[in-house]
Amino acid sequence: MALPALSSSGVKFRRVLAHFPQELSLAFAYGSGVFRQAGDSAGPGENNMLDFVFAVDDSVTWHMMNLTKNRSHYSFLKVLGPKQINSVQNYGAGIYYNTLVPCNGRMIKYGVISTDTLIDDLLHWKTLYVAGRLQKPVKNKEGKTSFKNPLGTNSRLSCRFDVRQTHGLVQNDWNKQPVYCCIHHHIKMRYCSSFSPLKIFHHNLKVKILTQNENSKLQAALVSNLKSAVTAAFLMLPESFSEEDLYMQIAGLSYTGDFRMIVGEDRSKVQNIVEPNVPHFQKLYSNILQDCPQVVYKHHLGRLEIDKSPEGQFAQLMALPRTLQQKITSLVDPPGKNRDVEEILLQVAHDPDCGFVVQQGISRIVRPSSVVQSAKTILTAGVKKSVTYSMKKLYKMTKGWLRKTS
Repeated sequence: MALPALSSSGVKFRRVLAHFPQELSLAFAYGSGVFRQAGDSAGPGENNMLDFVFAVDDSVTWHMMNLTKNRSHYSFLKVLGPKQINSVQNYGAGIYYNTLVPCNGRMIKYGVISTDTLIDDLLHWKTLYVAGRLQKPVKNKEGKTSFKNPLGTNSRLSCRFDVRQTHGLVQNDWNKQPVYCCIHHHIKMRYCSSFSPLKIFHHNLKVKILTQNENSKLQAALVSNLKSAVTAAFLMLPESFSEEDLYMQIAGLSYTGDFRMIVGEDRSKVQNIVEPNVPHFQKLYSNILQDCPQVVYKHHLGRLEIDKSPEGQFAQLMALPRTLQQKITSLVDPPGKNRDVEEILLQVAHDPDCGFVVQQGISRIVRPSSVVQSAKTILTAGVKKSVTYSMKKLYKMTKGWLRKTS
């Protein structure tokens, strides 16, 4: 199946980035204005708003420079200065959006998030707000969708569920197999402790990564986020399922519990993201799936089988991000008992409703941040833009519902 060419998109996005301060650790674009979704006649809608996220090391300094360059992008909060803007940014998912901004003949929306907040979300799923957007297929600068193994095709890509996260790094404490790590060409071979061997090369079907600096901790966090998405999806799927089922589950993680899926978003959103882009999901996740010891990946059939034994599910639960483990623990453990996390997760692993418990845990992460972020829009966009933006979302939701019922 031929993948759509996006030859002019790189120039278009670079021109947008040129309007902003260049001190970015990561910048990516996402949404229906960037890539085709089901229901679009050909490609991304030229009339749709372009959505961006900028990760910056120092939010106060970046907002100060952006106020100098693009003061009109901000709501009335601009009169309070960069420190107060940063204070508002830190609420909810820790991201500050300027919306309905005219730029190069298009309307854009861009969010600003600190690099540390982004890394925390990627590693621990504190809100899953931005981490969820980065669980979609990634295209590299040459237009290919893939993970690249810097050590060559003969080296093993490690994707084990017996993994613990310590101080933001990935550690393997269960076996003494050699673990390879490569972060920006610093190649080492160690035993027991290492970074993940995968390095992301960018651009994406739902997310297009435009620029990224050499932050090894951010690199490791981006990979960890993808592995966590696969682990969580496995726990919510049956023993045997299709690749499309897996990608639907992964794409839907950050919408689980999002109140905007009730009012404000097309309820077929996840399906619309996945259906046209299955080949890109395959290219992003195939190496991870092929290397997981608990899955039988029948690539030629598009089918997968996973270990649903209590032992297998316990290993997966132990590999989940810290915040999700905490939410699951609070759901299962009665107040006052204060049992160990491992004891509680072992109980969940034996529960026939294990997948539902994981889903509820994810919902408890997503719902609060989605509510606060939506409420913040009134401050960050102003009343007029908030109403306009909300009406556009409701229109898209209604359009999707009519398309589904016709």
